[in-house]
Amino acid sequence: MDIVAVGTVALDKIETPFGSADSVLGGSATFISLSARHLCSDIGLSAVIGGDFPDEYRSVFVDRDINIDGLETIEDGKTFSWEGRYHYDLNDRDTLATHLNVLMDFDPELPEAYRDARILCLGNLDPKIHASVLRQVRSPEMVICDTMNYWIENTPDELRAMLGNVDCFIINDSEARQLAGEPNLVKAARIIQELGPRILIIKKGEHGALLFFENHVFSAPGFPLEEIYDPTGAGDAFMGGFAGYLASEEGRDLSALKSAVIFGSTTASFTVEKFGPERLLDLTPEEIEDRVAGFRSLSHIPDTTVQFNGF
Repeated sequence: MDIVAVGTVALDKIETPFGSADSVLGGSATFISLSARHLCSDIGLSAVIGGDFPDEYRSVFVDRDINIDGLETIEDGKTFSWEGRYHYDLNDRDTLATHLNVLMDFDPELPEAYRDARILCLGNLDPKIHASVLRQVRSPEMVICDTMNYWIENTPDELRAMLGNVDCFIINDSEARQLAGEPNLVKAARIIQELGPRILIIKKGEHGALLFFENHVFSAPGFPLEEIYDPTGAGDAFMGGFAGYLASEEGRDLSALKSAVIFGSTTASFTVEKFGPERLLDLTPEEIEDRVAGFRSLSHIPDTTVQFNGF
């Protein structure tokens, strides 16, 4: 299997200054898989849901050829749910409620086909679950992992131990500073990479992302959008696009990683245009190609010759 996404499948309630949505499909595994499938066809999803999970949402995965053999159903339980409210600065949000429900006892047992995953994507979960999943896969080409401030604060030892087995770590700027104990992102990146990940991506929301690989730093811009409705899941969609590109290419060098960051940024930029993963469902190859070209244009620096007066 090319990609296995281990994470959450959720029913979210979201409020933004531009609208609201209730019981919308969400979760890290949802956005990772629905983003990656635009570039890669052999994808498996591992998560847990309750008996309240709508059949129409299950069909979202099945109809797009995402393998859900690893989607566990607890018939007498309720699906994990998150409720949040965003402000006009969409980087600023309030968590109104988190209902772990069936996620409280989630201990994934990967189907046999998942254990030969080429790329393993570990969405935001307890590092103990990540460690358990890592023991089940045989020899992945790449392990990509995300986390959040809750695990940094509450399970720091487990998180640091797990990072020793991760190839690529994706984290946002505030979490990078928190984990490293260092306000400067360049210094924080070096500290985090010393924990194990040879590839580090620091997300900066609407301001783009930074890639750190060996002695190289690459800065991808944020794409200027006129309409943003819901940033929930954009970071997970980034991981999916990043992983999907690498699964479709042989290279793992700096050039391939830069391109993967752009594809991740592209799918993330579409995600925010509607509530939940709706925009990812009807996305066309032509739209992706146009958006990638837009990123290239934003990043292009022409050859410049300057003459210094008197020097």
